[in-house]
Amino acid sequence: MKKIFLLFSLFLFLACNISIEKDSEKNESTEAEKIQDSAGNFGIVIHGGAGTILKENMSDSLEQAYKAKLEEAIRTGHEILANGGTAIEAVQRTINVMENSPLFNAGKGAVFTNDGKNELDASIMEGETLNAGAVSGVTTVKNPINLAWEVMENSEHVMLSGKGAEQFAKERNLEIVDPKYFYTENRFKSLERLKARDSEKTELDHDSKTAFVDPFIKDSKFGTVGCAALDKNGNLAAGTSTGGMTNKKWGRIGDAPIIGAGTYANNKTAAISATGWGEFFIRGVVAYDISAMMEYKGMSLAEAAKEVIQNKNPELGGNGGIIAIDRNGNVSMEFNTAGMYRAKMNKDRDLEIGIYSE
Repeated sequence: MKKIFLLFSLFLFLACNISIEKDSEKNESTEAEKIQDSAGNFGIVIHGGAGTILKENMSDSLEQAYKAKLEEAIRTGHEILANGGTAIEAVQRTINVMENSPLFNAGKGAVFTNDGKNELDASIMEGETLNAGAVSGVTTVKNPINLAWEVMENSEHVMLSGKGAEQFAKERNLEIVDPKYFYTENRFKSLERLKARDSEKTELDHDSKTAFVDPFIKDSKFGTVGCAALDKNGNLAAGTSTGGMTNKKWGRIGDAPIIGAGTYANNKTAAISATGWGEFFIRGVVAYDISAMMEYKGMSLAEAAKEVIQNKNPELGGNGGIIAIDRNGNVSMEFNTAGMYRAKMNKDRDLEIGIYSE
């Protein structure tokens, strides 16, 4: 009887081991399949600003011009990624296309300050190392995103501003232009209209805090451009470039050059670029907040972006939007305004371009 019991015990032991080995092999196989499925995955998403963008105010020709430029920009970055290029390069070159267009409030199309100048800001960040670079208040650098990249790669700093940033740009042999290069008639007329209304002030009350704000301020700063990308190596990157706010004074700086507010990238979570009322994106640390909610609360990119853009930021009084891509290639283009110039493209070359909220 004892022998029978021992034989039965041995049989159960062997059977369990076989089962465990099969389960282990199955799990390893599933994990390998997941890795195989994600290997070589890539994608890219861009924005060209958010605000009161209404179809009834847009001519057919202007709408087509925006769509064409958005497509040119995103295809530029997508081609880099498809050929095995890095996310950081794709972000930089994609933003260059939009910086070189007068359609957007960045580079060539930058808005004017109160004293009739164009002061440009930009930032860029890579998700693998959390390395980042940013510049603010530059007036002679043709492509500020390139200077932000130089700060990240070839200096010991994260942010440079004004004349010092321009001196660094010269030392790095970046293209320097006469400030007149940034002049566009429609942007200058926008400044004149806002200055004419400068005496019209509206008292706003936010949780017993009173501030005097130009009634047209909400649509005087949109047009910022941004890009977020995932490359075939699984690395994320994001960048943002802007001319800031029309009629801005006193060297005002918004969220675009501030890491964590307007730009953030982390391989653990996502790459994010923001556009909107910068003061509130700074206070809410919007880009980092989305990443943090993903990392610490286990939220998906879509869930985190919706919570921040539709709930948390509006509660502060801000509006705007973000574009983002996570480490698995999932994309978010979340905004709480009437429109946001945007586009996304995946590894299968599926292209989606949007302007309005519907």
